[in-house]
Amino acid sequence: MSIKLLGIAGSLREKSTNRGLLRAAQASLPEGVSMEIAELRDIPFYNADITEKPAAVRRVLTQLAAADALVLACTEYNYSMAPALKNILDWASREPDNALLAGKAVAIMGAGGGMGTSRAQYHLRQVCVFLDLQPLNKPEVFANAFAGAFDADGNLTDERLGKLVKEQMQALAGKVARLRG
Repeated sequence: MSIKLLGIAGSLREKSTNRGLLRAAQASLPEGVSMEIAELRDIPFYNADITEKPAAVRRVLTQLAAADALVLACTEYNYSMAPALKNILDWASREPDNALLAGKAVAIMGAGGGMGTSRAQYHLRQVCVFLDLQPLNKPEVFANAFAGAFDADGNLTDERLGKLVKEQMQALAGKVARLRG
């Protein structure tokens, strides 16, 4: 069985610790699972007046269509998720019948201040309810980005967190298999 994941980071910074979490997830995938990481830097804000989707939006929507599940690295800004992450979910949700999101399994992780994006992740879970996404309940990945768990390039170096990310990817693969029946 082959499973395709799409990783999406709320942060647009190249050396972001949330992008680092996605790279760690990509490096610890179970056999038969692959993951590409979406690029959001060139995605314009959703606007219903834009009648023809820009090429950058079409690119990510195509990636979403091909993905069996999502890995969302939820950056926290002001107790909520970053606009870049919410924006791509808004674009995707406008597809007929919510076809790109409805019923897909989702792993949520995040690196940030003291509580490691917990507030933003819980807000994202509320959005997942409306979008009919199926988030994992456990394991949760909350990483403190400022406690020495990442190097200067945003790469995860903490073994305990790395193990947790690996467990989350295994759980996500299992959820996809169950959803497939």
